[in-house]
Amino acid sequence: MDYSTISLEIDAGLAVLTLNRPDVMNALNTQMRAEIAHAMRDAGQKARAVVITGAGKSFCSGQDLGDRATAANLDIERTLRDEYVPMLNAIYDCPVPTIAAVNGPCAGAGANLALSADVVIASQSAYFLQAFTRIGLIPDAGGTYWLPRQVGFAKAMGAALFAEKVTAQQASDWGMIWEAVPDADFDAHWRERGRKLAEGPTVAYRNVKTALRESFGNSQEEQLALEARLQGECGRTRDFKEGVMAFLQKRPATYEGR
Repeated sequence: MDYSTISLEIDAGLAVLTLNRPDVMNALNTQMRAEIAHAMRDAGQKARAVVITGAGKSFCSGQDLGDRATAANLDIERTLRDEYVPMLNAIYDCPVPTIAAVNGPCAGAGANLALSADVVIASQSAYFLQAFTRIGLIPDAGGTYWLPRQVGFAKAMGAALFAEKVTAQQASDWGMIWEAVPDADFDAHWRERGRKLAEGPTVAYRNVKTALRESFGNSQEEQLALEARLQGECGRTRDFKEGVMAFLQKRPATYEGR
């Protein structure tokens, strides 16, 4: 597929998906949502880790309200169901680790796109904004799912009602994101993080994602059974054997991803 609103580069197991509409702060339109969904499915099969970032000075400003073709026919319920859900599911269901490298303002659906990744790394100057009530809406694109799970009910409610900027440092302190990084170090840092995951034990990473997500709905007994099953799968991989040998031989492990 040829992409016009994003770019996708895969090198040494690391896929970098760049939202590429900098003239509108990488706002999401119909074409972009379809391209993100397609690229995530492609990267999940070809890469061992995926980073999503933004071109220019912004990560993503959310729904493109200035797109005349979209605005003239905007059926919000249909758009969420038919366009946002496939995009968000492609990110959430990606079989390899995903990082959102938030390089600047991250608002509305763009903020919740970032939060759907496994790990969020933000530049110190970035911010997150649940802007929805400013135009008479509720948080969507997964916002009502992710926020209370990541920051707790009280802060999720405040962020949704007041629609105020949450700085990268606040987001890190609240547990909304993994870390806030000085701007000067940001690009090198997220690339290093991405490469680390791309060189790691892919099956173990996939099973970590499954185990942690399932824990919210499982009883202790169910979770212990799930751990045993997933750990058994990990224990049958070449990566486990390599990890043990590397430990015994006091050398870095070289994982093959299976």
